[in-house]
Amino acid sequence: MKYKNFFGSIPAIVTPFKKNGKENELDLPALEKLVAYQLEGGVDAIVVAGSTGEAVTLNEEEYVTVIKTVVKKVSGKIPVIAGAGSNDTKKAVHLSQLAKKVGADGLLHVTPYYNKPTPNGLVLHFKEIAKAVDLPIIIYNVPGRTGSNVMPATIVRIAREVPSVIAVKEASGTLSQKMEIINQVSKNGPKDFAVLSGDDDLTFPLIALGGHGCISVVCNEAPKLFSDMIHFALSGDLEKAKKLHYSMLDLMNTNFIESNPIPVKTALAKMGLIEESLRLPLTFIEDKNRILLEKALKELKLI
Repeated sequence: MKYKNFFGSIPAIVTPFKKNGKENELDLPALEKLVAYQLEGGVDAIVVAGSTGEAVTLNEEEYVTVIKTVVKKVSGKIPVIAGAGSNDTKKAVHLSQLAKKVGADGLLHVTPYYNKPTPNGLVLHFKEIAKAVDLPIIIYNVPGRTGSNVMPATIVRIAREVPSVIAVKEASGTLSQKMEIINQVSKNGPKDFAVLSGDDDLTFPLIALGGHGCISVVCNEAPKLFSDMIHFALSGDLEKAKKLHYSMLDLMNTNFIESNPIPVKTALAKMGLIEESLRLPLTFIEDKNRILLEKALKELKLI
């Protein structure tokens, strides 16, 4: 494997669309512009085609094109991690193979949603993916989207039994759950397993407690600020990290005032990086929330 570890500031980038009649087509120049903005901000890796990237509304051709575009723009400077999750193991394997074929350095796999597998089923799911594709894998636990919360013991079990699984994006919204994973791994391994926050607002406290970074939404809008915050925290300069954490807190919270990625795409459009365009069933932000979002952006001088 080219990359053994994923850590630090990792934006889950949006997928820009452009309006063309009734269809919202991929906007590849805007995607390249957004990637360049992230690189300038000092991010450590990029996640493409995740939930923030509206992957569920990309067809297979678009999925491949988006990953290929990001890989080409990044040009080996940092790892590109492709979302490849599905609640159908066969489809998850297929998406993983497509992502590897076009140059992804790692995979982000959401735990299967809707059908709610048992711990044994989860272990077998990740074993099948790892057997088919030789890339490092990040587990993505996000009960708010999947309807199923994968407990720390199961996540650690998967990591121990599937060596390709080298990190977790933990988005339960519960600091205690994130801490328990760190605690179990520190006692019994696996060594170098990374615990990444999937909640922007919990990233600073998580790093202070032994975490390794974040796969982030706010990093789309403020890559330099967020990356600086994480790097200060990882290096032990908690006062500087705390100051940056609180400076971004309003924007972190406002990004989830409606379903992600509605607010962040609205913000990026206001910043001139993309068009304000989403695919149904997502739609435009409500006016009252647009006002709050613009206020948070102005506070950080992003608009």
